[in-house]
Amino acid sequence: MVKTILVVDDYADIVVSVKQVLEDTTGEYRVIGVDSGEKCLQILQQEASLPDLILLDIMMPGMSGWDVAARIKQNDRWRSVPIVFLTAKGDEMSIGIGHLASEDYIVKPFDIMKLKDCVRRILTNPPE
Repeated sequence: MVKTILVVDDYADIVVSVKQVLEDTTGEYRVIGVDSGEKCLQILQQEASLPDLILLDIMMPGMSGWDVAARIKQNDRWRSVPIVFLTAKGDEMSIGIGHLASEDYIVKPFDIMKLKDCVRRILTNPPE
């Protein structure tokens, strides 16, 4: 069954790159991209089925990734969707907090194989 991944990043190049990396010839993943935290929450509210994974930037105009993650975790229907932060915010404090608030934390520029391995690991063994 195809897994849906929601990529939330205000840089279209990142969304396109992640889409190209994950939507390879295996057809395992379908990637949906949005450019803001607000649009992420709209997708979660409107869609009948939730994404299997959210790749979430932290530094975005308007609502930050921290705020989006907090809103997701506060919602009974959404809280089981795993989140991976995919961000340029690479300081120790952010990484530490990010690991507490998500399933993983990947710093941009990201290694393609690390991203693929992370996605595969989480979607094969989703958090409880």
